[in-house]
Amino acid sequence: MVTLDGVIQGPGSPEEDPSGSFEYGGWVAPYDDDSSDELMKRLMKPSDLLLGRKTFEIWENFWPQHASEWPGINEVNKYVLSNTRYDSPWSNTFFIKDLDAIKKLKADLSKGTETDHIQVWGSGELIQLLLQHDLVDELWLMIHPLTLGKGKKLFTNGPIPAAFELVESKITTSGVIMANYKRAGAVKTGTVGA
Repeated sequence: MVTLDGVIQGPGSPEEDPSGSFEYGGWVAPYDDDSSDELMKRLMKPSDLLLGRKTFEIWENFWPQHASEWPGINEVNKYVLSNTRYDSPWSNTFFIKDLDAIKKLKADLSKGTETDHIQVWGSGELIQLLLQHDLVDELWLMIHPLTLGKGKKLFTNGPIPAAFELVESKITTSGVIMANYKRAGAVKTGTVGA
């Protein structure tokens, strides 16, 4: 979930992430409609999750009591990148410490020893790390028609140059562009009109 100016902070509620005096928490709520709900249900199918610690701590206090809204959320594996957390009462939670552990998870996927994919939701710092190390195979962007001017951004610390291909898109009745991009090799350059 991202704004036109790239903000990803606190989309779900005012209390979600007010750090840095962020005052626009809950900015996705006015854009919720049946067409976005339909696609979100599809994206929320059971899948293992890779989360940053901050997102995990928000979710750990919410989703176990609201699992009816995300069937399977308590049963899927939740891998959490953290140097400060070691355990959680939330079932199927595993803490990992570094980039090498993420690379091992990705390698295990290619061998078919784990689920067929792992989703990352929120987790802005983790997304930056994954983009910097070419560990993103696919992006789902829900681009909301507003600018906030400040807040944590999706692309801030220089992802590697990479090409993506649009494989699916939808515009909701409230004007949100939901776009699915898959990794498509290296960046190509040229001269326009040549």
